[in-house]
Amino acid sequence: MRGSLLMGAIASVLLSACGSGAPDAPKSVTVFHGGKIYTGQPDSKTVPGVVVDSKGRILALDANVPASWSVENVNMVNLNGAVMYPGFVDGHAHLGGIGQREMMLNLEGTASINALIVEVGGEVNETAAGEMVFGRGWIETGWPEGRMPRAADLDGVSPDNPVILVRADGHALVANSAALKAAGINRDTKNPVGGAIERDRDGNATGILIDNAMGLAMQLVAKPSEAQAVAALEKGGEVYAARGWTGMHNMSAAPADAPRLEALDAAGRMPIRLHNAYDVEGWEVAQWRQHETDTIQNRAIKIYMDGALGSRGALLTRPYSDRPETSGLALTQPDALADLMTRADTGDVQLAMHAIGDLANRRILDAYETAGFGADKRWRIEHTQILHPDDIGRVGALGLIASMQPSHAIGDLKFAPARLGQKRLAGAYAWQSLLDTDARLVGGSDAPVEVGSPMIEFYAAVARKGLDGTSGEGWHPEQALTREQALALFTSGPAYASFQEKDLGTIAVGKLADFSVFSGDLMTLPEADLLTVTPVMTIVGGEVVWRAN
Repeated sequence: MRGSLLMGAIASVLLSACGSGAPDAPKSVTVFHGGKIYTGQPDSKTVPGVVVDSKGRILALDANVPASWSVENVNMVNLNGAVMYPGFVDGHAHLGGIGQREMMLNLEGTASINALIVEVGGEVNETAAGEMVFGRGWIETGWPEGRMPRAADLDGVSPDNPVILVRADGHALVANSAALKAAGINRDTKNPVGGAIERDRDGNATGILIDNAMGLAMQLVAKPSEAQAVAALEKGGEVYAARGWTGMHNMSAAPADAPRLEALDAAGRMPIRLHNAYDVEGWEVAQWRQHETDTIQNRAIKIYMDGALGSRGALLTRPYSDRPETSGLALTQPDALADLMTRADTGDVQLAMHAIGDLANRRILDAYETAGFGADKRWRIEHTQILHPDDIGRVGALGLIASMQPSHAIGDLKFAPARLGQKRLAGAYAWQSLLDTDARLVGGSDAPVEVGSPMIEFYAAVARKGLDGTSGEGWHPEQALTREQALALFTSGPAYASFQEKDLGTIAVGKLADFSVFSGDLMTLPEADLLTVTPVMTIVGGEVVWRAN
């Protein structure tokens, strides 16, 4: 609506006829104006402004308020040419991990094993003798050495300090010899169920631990203090507000985080909305909605069917093309999955089920179909990364939500052809195929596995190319999304997946005023220019929780 139609709509919503004794105008309103505003609604793509009441609800879609209102009651927020969208929500990330990344040895972007050694050596020089060096964020994709780091690589710069470095995806780590010795890991140590200790030809541990085997070494890492745990959560919220996210679906949350998040919100120190999916130990938190607030939901449980593709922990129907002796790791067996589904159904708990390999995804589909559940559950497959072509249509038909991370494709497709072979890539990161079969999608980043940038995720969804603009054989460009589909991936998709579509996901009268403001027009800019767009303002419930400069 525009012009007189808009003013008429405002009058009908906000004011009564003259002299009728109708209620006074709202005590205060905020008007966002001065830029292009996308509503995310198919019938109204842009509006000139948005009027928000003091309770954080949208009153009207216009840039003006009636002249009869006192100016003291009107807060005009000029976008100064920036572009506003419904609030961007990261549909899969790890809040505490994002905060911790900012507070520990951050190996994100490390370009080689040699560069990793230099980073570790510098950290060791600043660490007391014998103390642990702990970091996260390395990933060997694109490294000139063409392999993961090993204990022998780290021993030269840290012969005495234990070193544990977690891979970016959180499904593998490398430990140096001092850490292996301290953890009691040697050639006689057996692989735990759902985990693997990588070994050389002589049977000796190389330092690489996969999935459940990571726990053997992680016991050496001191648990964060209460103050450190709270600081990591708070830092994660600050970082995300500053990137333009208004909310996050926080995966694998620790049960102890529930009261911490409630307290942070009460103190005004958690600027974004949270939809939390707890580890299974937090079942009571999810079932009884404990520690919820007006911006925090606690109703979901996260479970793991398999590991990650990069570390060859993803569970496949056939062996890995580049390691035919393995087909991945099963972290939850079919019988246990069926029991968890029954328990979740009884307790009205939403399940968020990690599945990357095609066999892991198929086991979820089979169990859900056998149980006879419907779309009302809004249960989610987290990643839905590699699907057998026969299973693509089953996701939407069964009513499951595909929770996917676009940046995984532009990173993983540099090594996925080697892991899977070209034929299996037909069902990999199949966003458009899933939408074509009426599946519901929600987009996320999986930060701190990935950077956690809305611009990178949006670009990856519509370009399906590397950040340098290149692609390769088997990248399947036909799976890229349109701009409108990509916008929905981070707005209306997460709203539905968190049971909040009546309040969030689009800019409409009556909904909560959550908006992301960016420097450029994501709907019209050339693909390459999307990566130059920056966050300008983040609004949650009508309140500006972050702004540039």
